Amino acid sequence: MSLNTDIAESMRFSEQQLAEYVINATREVFSTMVMMDLADDFPLKEPITHFKCSITGMVGFAGTYSGVISIHCPVVLAKKVTAAMLGMEEAEVEEGGEDLNDAIGEIANMLGGSVKMILSKGGLDVKLSIPTVIAGEDYTVNSLSDIDCVVIPFTVENERFLVGLTLKKED
Repeated sequence: MSLNTDIAESMRFSEQQLAEYVINATREVFSTMVMMDLADDFPLKEPITHFKCSITGMVGFAGTYSGVISIHCPVVLAKKVTAAMLGMEEAEVEEGGEDLNDAIGEIANMLGGSVKMILSKGGLDVKLSIPTVIAGEDYTVNSLSDIDCVVIPFTVENERFLVGLTLKKED
């Protein structure tokens, strides 16, 4: 599912522009906070909702726009990212541990802050929720509404992760 025309027009952003905002925010967070260069790919045609041995960080938007930005990352890569972000050895990062959850939640929070800045231009009211982190061997993340989304795959250190943005302009 991709961003529909009504939402794109009401936000004055095209799907391509939103994808670029997500890509730029993700690249900036990873280059400055994680010290990792990443490669992006074309937005996915359909969102991926089922994850195995992964961790997901999410931050919600409320106000003029509602929605969620999320990062979905295999645990193997999440441990590398956490170690790089916190200046630790990868072996020190425990699967399911506090450091891992905090790092992925903080990355989601920084991505949300970047997108909020774009959406808030012109004085629009947009607030962020606190980050939520979900991890597990096998889980599904579904949106319970017809909010449209943009999902961008990224590759870093030969591992792939996803950043998704779902948005709806409130009436």
